[in-house]
Amino acid sequence: MGRRRKGPPMTAPSQHHRPGAVAVISLAQLFGTSLWFSANSVTEGLMLSWGATVADIGMLTNAVQIGFIAGTLIMALGGLADRFPASVIFVISALAGAAFNLGFALIAQDVVTGAAFRFLVGLSLAGIYPIGMKLIVSWAPDRVGQSLALLVAMLTLGTALPHLLRSTTGALPWHWVVAGSSGLAIIGAALIARLGDGPHLPRPTRRARRPDARHRPAVMDAFAVPAFRAAALGYFGHMWELYAFWTLVPLLVGATGLAAVYPALGVAGLSFLIIGTGALGCLAGGRLATVIGSARVALGALILSGACAVGVAVFWQGLPPALLLGLLLVWGALVVADSPQFSALSARACPRDAVAASLAIQNAVGFAITVASITLTMALFQRIGPAAVWLLVPGPVIGVLGFAIAGHRGR
Repeated sequence: MGRRRKGPPMTAPSQHHRPGAVAVISLAQLFGTSLWFSANSVTEGLMLSWGATVADIGMLTNAVQIGFIAGTLIMALGGLADRFPASVIFVISALAGAAFNLGFALIAQDVVTGAAFRFLVGLSLAGIYPIGMKLIVSWAPDRVGQSLALLVAMLTLGTALPHLLRSTTGALPWHWVVAGSSGLAIIGAALIARLGDGPHLPRPTRRARRPDARHRPAVMDAFAVPAFRAAALGYFGHMWELYAFWTLVPLLVGATGLAAVYPALGVAGLSFLIIGTGALGCLAGGRLATVIGSARVALGALILSGACAVGVAVFWQGLPPALLLGLLLVWGALVVADSPQFSALSARACPRDAVAASLAIQNAVGFAITVASITLTMALFQRIGPAAVWLLVPGPVIGVLGFAIAGHRGR
């Protein structure tokens, strides 16, 4: 009666112990990933106080992407996720990300120092977004497919959340808006600290064997598997479009005059709606995938998303504001709906002894692609305005062709 219980039993089903575990993890993910685009929600403030240009905003976004790539590779190939509890990694990463984000808001004085803090935020996010998936597996291994769609939906909503903070804080200085994301990340850390790890994964210890190159799976061998290669190529095309689109959204809203047409929402409110609809797209895609399969959902979303990009590039000047906003909302829903489905296809296709490392390599390559697309798109936007979205169209085209050709050759 007096013994203290240290953790959940290893054999009991997670549902019987924490019915709301997946919801708690998803909420923590939402709050933690609000750090990702916290700087993009205050673009106007950065332009005024730092003299930042459109290209500088792209640089700040890329700093996060590069930090995330580095953190993901360190986490996966360094074996950290196998030697420490997932909940501990998540909590430490969320607290560190909150601190670095506060540094960006309160200490950074220009784009260069700001980029350094944003890189550290990206490094911290590698312990939030991927580790959230491991936490879900530890609590509900029988719901991974649906949970993956939910997790990406929360990442999307977390991306949009700083724009909501900006739209609801009125005339507050931009520093306070960014700091608000740090507060949310701290709440996310507290939620996971209270929840802990689930019972369905072995508890790692610090004495666990460090990764040895002689025993490490050859992760690049996954690309020799046609089904994995097809899913990866589709994912890479998707990534060319996704983060550049998210970075462009507030600029598109301002440059197309939508903010003036809908002053009650403004740039921040409209940006939240456009990006936030992606969460609904992920959830709907997850449901649809159980009926028609992940491949059809992923390819369908990628094709339609590319069509939306063409529509905006061609008609942004001629469409009535209501129709242009509707097109952007549809694009926002479709642009990320394929992400969890491509990841699910890759996870099912790669070698069983290299699942985590293969997906880490795929994610690293995908986020490296976003650095190039963000840099080029922002530079082109600074020159020609909204017509720069033409640069996003090759992503869906190459993704669909790559998936089709690689899949066909594997038959």
